[in-house]
Amino acid sequence: MGIGERRARRKQERSEFGPRGTAVRYRMREKLVSFGDDFWIEDGEGRKVVRVDGKALRLRNTLDLEDAHGEALCRIQTRVMHLRDTMTVERPDGSRMATVHKALVSPLRERWKVDVEEGEDLDVQGNIVDHEYVVERDGRKVAEVSKRWFRIRDTYGVQVARDLDTTLALAVAVALDAMTDGR
Repeated sequence: MGIGERRARRKQERSEFGPRGTAVRYRMREKLVSFGDDFWIEDGEGRKVVRVDGKALRLRNTLDLEDAHGEALCRIQTRVMHLRDTMTVERPDGSRMATVHKALVSPLRERWKVDVEEGEDLDVQGNIVDHEYVVERDGRKVAEVSKRWFRIRDTYGVQVARDLDTTLALAVAVALDAMTDGR
């Protein structure tokens, strides 16, 4: 990749993910004390758009994503008996939407792979200490999860490119949070 190509790619990323970018912005703010890890994901204007319902007292870590009206969007569950950390994202009908799993070897950065059932796979790279992640498809950034935008504890910003399924992007962000927090 030449200098001109990198410059063009950075310019395109700034137009999408910059301060006045076209990416859709969300805020995940967990309640500090909540039974079953329930919290809301808000849009850029502060409206509650997705509820994350953590199911308490289950053998597997289970998180349901519901829209503001209580309609199921997807279910995220840990997979047991796997060599590496793995969570599946299932549609309301039970069919698999994606599988998020941690890379076996990642010496410098934390890496995850998202195997999407009906679409192109996603790669996630990040820093679990700072809670900063970049989601890419074919080397192009399609989503970003960042804690640096907020000073409030356990609050993360999620930016999603317009051509990525929002439910999938938010489910991946929730799965990353669950996998890195060790719930």
